[in-house]
Amino acid sequence: MAGMAETSRPRGGDHGTDRTDRTRARRKAQQGRGTAVPAADPADARLEHARDGKLKLNRPKRGLIDETEAQQIAEDRARLQQQGIGGPLDGRMLSNPAATDGGRPQVRPQAEGWKQQTTDDGRPLLQFKQPRVAQPKTHLADLTLAERQAKVAELGFPAFRAKQLSNHYFNHFTSDPDRMTDLPKGAREKLVTELMPPLLTEVRRLTTDNGDTIKFLWRLFDGALVESVLMRYPGRVTLCVSSQAGCGMNCPFCATGQNGLTRNMSTAEIVEQVVRANEVIAEGALGGLRKDGGHNAERVTNIVFMGMGEPLANYKRVIASVRRMVDPAPEGLGMSARHITVSTVGLVPAINRLAEEGIPVTFALSLHAPDDELRDELIPVNSRWKADEAIDAAYNYFVKTGRRVSIEYALIKDMNDHAWRADLLGQKLNARGRGWVHVNPIPLNPTPGSIWTSSEPDVTDEFINRLEAAGIPTTLRDTRGKEIDGACGQLAAEGDEDEGAEGDVTPSDRRPGASSASIDLRA
Repeated sequence: MAGMAETSRPRGGDHGTDRTDRTRARRKAQQGRGTAVPAADPADARLEHARDGKLKLNRPKRGLIDETEAQQIAEDRARLQQQGIGGPLDGRMLSNPAATDGGRPQVRPQAEGWKQQTTDDGRPLLQFKQPRVAQPKTHLADLTLAERQAKVAELGFPAFRAKQLSNHYFNHFTSDPDRMTDLPKGAREKLVTELMPPLLTEVRRLTTDNGDTIKFLWRLFDGALVESVLMRYPGRVTLCVSSQAGCGMNCPFCATGQNGLTRNMSTAEIVEQVVRANEVIAEGALGGLRKDGGHNAERVTNIVFMGMGEPLANYKRVIASVRRMVDPAPEGLGMSARHITVSTVGLVPAINRLAEEGIPVTFALSLHAPDDELRDELIPVNSRWKADEAIDAAYNYFVKTGRRVSIEYALIKDMNDHAWRADLLGQKLNARGRGWVHVNPIPLNPTPGSIWTSSEPDVTDEFINRLEAAGIPTTLRDTRGKEIDGACGQLAAEGDEDEGAEGDVTPSDRRPGASSASIDLRA
């Protein structure tokens, strides 16, 4: 989700006496309401007592879920369904007026200001494959270093020129032949023309008042528009990147998906967003610098695939771009895989495939509802892979990699923020084990008059409290760049009518209505 803050309000993990007492009181109160809150079971195969007597999580064995674990998951799911949780019984909870909190209504998802594309039988249209369209010319960022060397040799130059070109691109963030003074003057133009074709043209740049957040609107070679958001935090810089032009997941709240999928972005187009962001940082254009003498990152340190598009629907190119990001310079950008987050709305086969890649990226599942009746409407891909299947795949990612999984949950007023849903979410996550997951509730950017608006503060607190009482580490995420439509759910590639407009634009210069009236929780 674009423009998100990575840390804001940690609400879990405090094992002090006061927190323990509050948790016990909350658990007792919930049990009084008839909600069973599972306690940490010392017999759990993944838990053991530390020296201080507290429970700690054992690191899982690396490998696929074995037959025993698969059987345990099946038994847990069956047990939950017997209690009315999960599977076909979810609908009973949603349809039962008594299940709402304090008489609050159940708002149903619906597209606002646009018509959702549907199939002949009236179901939301899902596009997993891109249309047959032209792709950009091959760029050196599409290739491994060995492949670049072969290409350079094919052009009649010594293979080592490939490493020089790569050094200029990945270390100096430039494709300008005039700056490549270590290359023969007569060779520069040809090498750049053949290996560095233009990828992104900057159309617009919106900057927050304090300069710590910049939203870029890029035009691709074929005229398609995408956006990315650059954010400075103390000691780090995060870039939210797009992976597709448009999106084929067709969620009713989604600004990006209104017109469907235009095409997948190439590996180099994804990587180019990072290189161009690094160039902007090197020019000193990203403000929000620390004044306390602390460390300021001089380049992008963190990547989140939460911009436009569904990353796992463009699997091969996204994985290739991740490899290019983590490859040591000058073959790549030399970033840490652990500082790269890949998110999805729940493409289960691709999640399992990602777990096999051997790249320790952070994985995030955009769940937004734990019950299938609501999620079927909120996230159309849920008709293909249900919530429990997506959660199982997320758990498998943890088992395979040892990397804790994030569950993204945008809180929408009267739609998915009822306290019983927090209980249901906690129960489903705990059924797979303890300590493997972290939940990020995200306050939705409010839009006057829209059904897609943020939960009330007391409702948000109650939702978080329920998750904490279930022992689920929970962090309420903040957003960045609201005044430039660069925050969570506000990427829509608006403003394409201003052909050739470049440079900084203040919020007052934005296209009227280019706000989060249509929001994109997935992106």
